[in-house]
Amino acid sequence: MFNGFRLGRVAGIDVQVDWSLLIIFTLVTFSLGAGVFPTWHPNWSPGLIWLTALVAALLFFASVLVHELSHALVGRLRGIDVKRITLFIFGGVAHMEREPEAWRAELWMAAVGPITSLILGAVFLFLGGLAAGDVELDPEKPERMLASLGPVATLLLWLGPINIILGVFNLIPGFPLDGGRVLRAILWGVSHDLRLATRWASRIGQLFAWIFIAVGVAMMFGARVPFFGTGLVSGLWLAFIGWFLNNAALMSYRQLLVRESLEDVPVSRIMQSHFVSVRPDMTISQFVDEHLMSSDQRAFPVMEADRFIGLVCLQDIRTLGRENWPQERVRDIMKPVSSLAQIAPSVDAADALLMLSRNNVNQLPVVEHGQLRGLIRREDILRLLSLYGDPRLAQV
Repeated sequence: MFNGFRLGRVAGIDVQVDWSLLIIFTLVTFSLGAGVFPTWHPNWSPGLIWLTALVAALLFFASVLVHELSHALVGRLRGIDVKRITLFIFGGVAHMEREPEAWRAELWMAAVGPITSLILGAVFLFLGGLAAGDVELDPEKPERMLASLGPVATLLLWLGPINIILGVFNLIPGFPLDGGRVLRAILWGVSHDLRLATRWASRIGQLFAWIFIAVGVAMMFGARVPFFGTGLVSGLWLAFIGWFLNNAALMSYRQLLVRESLEDVPVSRIMQSHFVSVRPDMTISQFVDEHLMSSDQRAFPVMEADRFIGLVCLQDIRTLGRENWPQERVRDIMKPVSSLAQIAPSVDAADALLMLSRNNVNQLPVVEHGQLRGLIRREDILRLLSLYGDPRLAQV
């Protein structure tokens, strides 16, 4: 389920922001405003320091957005449909409608992200050098050079290295990082087996994840690690990244197994074709007493003269006060057919599960040539997986 808000649309791609992004945004801003920039510029006013820190955090996440957009746009060129991007606590993700159909498509789509970040880093450093002017760097006292920088040069010379770090980090061959996807594409090209390539890339991703966790724990107990440093906070953060990567690697492999188990299973095979429908002029009281309370059916098609006009569910009733049940009609609370996501009976169950998740619903009407054929529910798909799904799903 997506928790956040829609930022806008770029090149036909929805850009969404998860609320978890606010955590890292706050941490970056605070780190710059309370630690980095006061050290660089002891003579700056607090207002200028915090304003520069805020702008730097915004530009950093704009860089992350450009990184993800590069994935999406190259994916489109390679036939991979990407309809939305989500920015969240660990950066961002370009949501693919399905796995790439060829290893070269994945290779190019995965590689372009780190390349974009590295190019951005180089461009920011170049522009930062121009903005800094003729400032001389004394290797023994670099703080003098930093103190002489203006706000623009400071922003650019911070954004340069941070984008390079982002690019290098994403090149780590740990699935599902970009480097892990590059590795999977290469393994896929060599083995011609997507499942085998995904399994090995996932295991390597888990290996890197556990290395991060181990190093993070060591840092919490006082070990000093080059580049990462030491301390409870830094170690906890690195261990948290490792935990996230381990879960992401497991889930990525599980998603592939789920999709393979559901492909070529048409919705018509598992949909509910025997269901109770209701009339639009029925009162809510009648609907509850005659249908909702006496059936385990949770969504009821609304039919008018054999024409499917909407869907009414338990949650629709919850929006209405009980005192209004005797007066209000089903048509007053139903979701009209024009606002419903619909699916055809020939579509496979994998796409049905994707559509259920994308629309955040538990059932979809199955419609063919304008006629309602049945309802496909999330539980129907999960039941199919439990009966006929890949046995390795239980081990992942």
